[in-house]
Amino acid sequence: MEITLEAIISLIGLFVGGGGGAFFMWKYQKRKAKAEAEEAEVDMAQKVQETYERILQAKDKEVEDNHRLIGELRMDRDHYKNDRNELREQVGHMQDEILYMKREIARNGRMVESLRPFMCGDLSCKMRQRVTISADAEVKGKKGKKGEPHPQPQHEIEPTNED
Repeated sequence: MEITLEAIISLIGLFVGGGGGAFFMWKYQKRKAKAEAEEAEVDMAQKVQETYERILQAKDKEVEDNHRLIGELRMDRDHYKNDRNELREQVGHMQDEILYMKREIARNGRMVESLRPFMCGDLSCKMRQRVTISADAEVKGKKGKKGEPHPQPQHEIEPTNED
């Protein structure tokens, strides 16, 4: 197939005249549509990027708030822990004092019990007679009349167990 000069001229005429302008217009429209599509794609990517940035900022703010709340909770926990430890120490000291007082009371009771044979309801008598001293400090027991001696005790030291 041989291309003649007439075919070449007719093709040039088509391109330059009616058909050629349409071809160039078609290429221009195609490029324009491609550029608009790329621009829309870039615009969409920017919107997605902005959305992600807003989400990340909100997340960062939430994380900061959580760290602040955690710090406050830790401070409260430490405060309550210190209060608890102080109360434990106070209770420990009070228990020690209670134990000491119980020991002292028991010792005083033993001392009073050991002095019991030497007690007498009549402070002027020389003969000691066993008496009971109530919690109200009342003296109960045998007393001799004034001028009369107390009856002689059967034992010099009576046993502390009344059975």
